[in-house]
Amino acid sequence: MRHLFSCPLRWSDMDAFGHVNNAVFVRYLEEARIDFMRRLAPGGGSPSFTGGSVVARHQIDYVRPLVHRPTPVTVELWVTKISAASMTVAYEVKDDEALYLRASTVVVPYNFAEERPRRLTAEEKAILKEYLDDAAHQEGTAAV
Repeated sequence: MRHLFSCPLRWSDMDAFGHVNNAVFVRYLEEARIDFMRRLAPGGGSPSFTGGSVVARHQIDYVRPLVHRPTPVTVELWVTKISAASMTVAYEVKDDEALYLRASTVVVPYNFAEERPRRLTAEEKAILKEYLDDAAHQEGTAAV
């Protein structure tokens, strides 16, 4: 399963060359990742996905320029790896006609009260497995 996030383009996202600035794409990925993580929380008093997380690594391939327009782009997100204390998510930023970016992010659950990383719980891993698609990642059709 994949998570889809509709991301609006803002006029301020453009750089001097008239396309979305490369650093702004990182913000698009962040917005999609936060939306994904919020939707994962199971509710019912479960502590899963209620703590913090930190980004350990980003890897990005810019495929083609994206210019400002009124229609949003879609950020498609899925999980490519789940380990004891991290997960890797992959993204594609695209629309019906073009792919603009492929990326991946290593995310580490973090306990801010204790100021240290923490392990993923069994419940969190089970929920993340629903979004696991490592075959696409290995074929090079997803993140790099």
